[in-house]
Amino acid sequence: MSELRVEETAPARAALAGRVLREPSVQLLASQVLTGGVAMAANILMVRSLSPTHRGEVALMLQVVYLATQVLLMGTERSFVAAYHNVAPAPAVRAYARLLAVPCLVFLSGAVIWHLAAPDRLTPSGVIVAMLAVFALIEATSLATRSIAIAVGRVRDFLVARVLEALLLLAMLIGLYVSGAARPELWFLAYLFAGATPTVVYLLIWTRLPVTAAATPLDPAVNRQVRREGLALFPAALSNMAMLRVDRLVIPALASTAALGHYASVATMTELLAWPVRAYADSRLGRWRASHREGTLRTAPILLAVGAYALVVVPIVAGGLYLLIEPLFGHDYADAKVVVLPLVVAAGLYAVSRVSLGLLIAKGHGGLVSAAEIIGFVVSFAAYLLLIPRLGILGAAYGSLAGYGACLVFAMIATNLVRER
Repeated sequence: MSELRVEETAPARAALAGRVLREPSVQLLASQVLTGGVAMAANILMVRSLSPTHRGEVALMLQVVYLATQVLLMGTERSFVAAYHNVAPAPAVRAYARLLAVPCLVFLSGAVIWHLAAPDRLTPSGVIVAMLAVFALIEATSLATRSIAIAVGRVRDFLVARVLEALLLLAMLIGLYVSGAARPELWFLAYLFAGATPTVVYLLIWTRLPVTAAATPLDPAVNRQVRREGLALFPAALSNMAMLRVDRLVIPALASTAALGHYASVATMTELLAWPVRAYADSRLGRWRASHREGTLRTAPILLAVGAYALVVVPIVAGGLYLLIEPLFGHDYADAKVVVLPLVVAAGLYAVSRVSLGLLIAKGHGGLVSAAEIIGFVVSFAAYLLLIPRLGILGAAYGSLAGYGACLVFAMIATNLVRER
């Protein structure tokens, strides 16, 4: 009898495992965990190969790209997921291409004008400007494919593309490490090529897939709705990215690129704390909106679960990272230990805020989301200006903690007010 039960439960367990692995949030989490693992490896390879000053230059170029990406997307990455359900891949790609066309043209024109008109002291070489512009387009397209994959139910394709990107990036970075490459732009180019290849390949594949009869036809009015809702969320997207990245831009101005190298070596790793929660929130956005319309959305259990996650993970990560900095990065990065605790706590607060803001988006309150992100950015930026000249990278860490905390407090208050209303 016991053998029969084992035989019966084995297929059931396999089926359960298959369902879990096919769950979009699990696949999104897997893609982010993979990206995070490669980011950690890349961070170690760079700090072992580059001086803190050159490591800071790579970090600075990446932050410029990440900020420019949000300008190109204009807040549409979440509004697209919320508006489109069960659509075919090829029409979805064309719909998002129409959303990106004008911002991309304006952005490229602005890059050319900036390079030609800006004083030499305010602009890098033409090659650097071109690399920054091209990589920004690639990153925007990559984030767009993430939204498309969620909307059309092809998150597995997105996961495969990120696996290919991770393998390419890791191979190129190892090659740079082995060859002793010390020029920051070479390391930046590795990110550019690794991001471009799988993104272009899967866009070509998706545009050639047939449209099935079960797919929901696209309505041009929906794309206009996506644009309107995206514009409402654009201040949130821009402020969120600025809140995440402006510290990397302020540190070189108020301290030094060497200080940025120390800071970025830790911040790159602590950011990984929020990635699983953000993947969960993004994958559930459409479902939360449907539940809200049906009157069945319960926010309290969701927020309690993510709060428990932060309370469990934060102390473990803080202790482990503090002990590993010198063995991983070397003695030159020992000064970075001071920012571990505030950055880890800040990452925990940021993770909880992603779910709270996602629930507000599902309820159609994009304006409140933008207000929360703007408040977080203003608080963090003011703290950077006040504290970095006095405390260096520790001031930047405290500024991030203050900004993420302010964003979370406003989001929780707004969530409670909306629920009561």
